[in-house]
Amino acid sequence: MEEKQWYVVNTYSGHENKVKEKLEMRAESMDMKDYIYRVIVPEEKIIEEKDGVKKEKVKKLFPGYILVEMVMSDEAWFIVRNTPGVTGFIGSSGKGAKPTPLQPYEVDNLLKNMNMEAVEIKNNLQVGDQIKIIDGPFSGMFGKIESLDEETKMVNAIVDLFGQETTIECELNQVKKA
Repeated sequence: MEEKQWYVVNTYSGHENKVKEKLEMRAESMDMKDYIYRVIVPEEKIIEEKDGVKKEKVKKLFPGYILVEMVMSDEAWFIVRNTPGVTGFIGSSGKGAKPTPLQPYEVDNLLKNMNMEAVEIKNNLQVGDQIKIIDGPFSGMFGKIESLDEETKMVNAIVDLFGQETTIECELNQVKKA
């Protein structure tokens, strides 16, 4: 299997977060989690001051673009291209040519600006640890690590969902030790 790399995907401007959600749902429902890993909307937090009141705002670094960490298989390429809101890949000449991935240093710089890690997520988490989910649909919930996959950077955690113990899957960067 080829290795995963980062690609720039063009979307309708203003639809970046919707496309991210749809793409993540499609990767899950089409059993492509081993090919489509992370989808990121490049953005930064900025502080704006208006009438002496400071407000934190999120500003998109590249409106109309998202980053996708994926293995460029024919199927994964098809799924991303055909996700509603996606208008194409950057670095593809068209005519069925697969796009060129970003260089590792480009991804490192982008993710550092967003306070994210490109590949290495330093963690000291172990199976059985209590965690707090800090990002994603389960943000704010607490759980216990059931399994860790360092390679795919995924955590399976047991959380209390509506009074019932449920196993959920999160990315390592979405959790922290409680």
